Amino acid sequence: MKSPLPKVLYPVLGRPMIHWVIDALEKIGVTRKILVIGYEADLVKAELAHRSGIEFAIQEQQLGTGHAVQMAAPLLSSSDPSVIVLAGDSPLVQPASLQRLLQRFESGGFDCLLGTLHKENPFGLGRIVRDTAGSFTKIVEQKDATEQEKQITEVNMSTYAFRTESLLWALLRLSNQNAQGEFYLTDCPAILRNAGNRVEATAVLEPCEALSINTQEEALLVEAKMKELGYPCAS
Repeated sequence: MKSPLPKVLYPVLGRPMIHWVIDALEKIGVTRKILVIGYEADLVKAELAHRSGIEFAIQEQQLGTGHAVQMAAPLLSSSDPSVIVLAGDSPLVQPASLQRLLQRFESGGFDCLLGTLHKENPFGLGRIVRDTAGSFTKIVEQKDATEQEKQITEVNMSTYAFRTESLLWALLRLSNQNAQGEFYLTDCPAILRNAGNRVEATAVLEPCEALSINTQEEALLVEAKMKELGYPCAS
């Protein structure tokens, strides 16, 4: 991002981008939010000190998305029957999409339900692999994908609903035997499915949710889309 700030504090429409993600969760009634933080953790804590229902898990080493969620695992318990997992760099996450995801998750009795979308140019994103019957089998990351898998347009946007007990079980079984040498959260759905649990992916996300932020240029694209959609600018 060419900025000394941790990415989630990079301003989008005048506000640190993490606020937009938290806003979306609160709009669907989520009262308890656990943020996994590492780089410049104290800055993130200070920025969010005024917001209610925020808890923090510290990721000292950046060993992958699965490792990040493992750091939050001690804060989860059976008193939390389900959990939504989102990325902090996706300020365009839509409350309506999250609501659709949760409704399908709860009505279908799933252990894990992924929110996906189709993207014309999916380069760099994890692909949703399905069997011949159209059922979810796994997520494959760009660097691990075969040439055939790279042609898939349905992509993972780091938007998940898990039964908490199932997520905790799968996190214990993650491996870093992949091209990045990291623990991928994206492996959890396949771990659960292969153990006979109910796992599916559903394309409930809006096209705008394909826009996340890794560069200043992408931040400008996200801002432009947010303005188009009528998001308020911070004064």
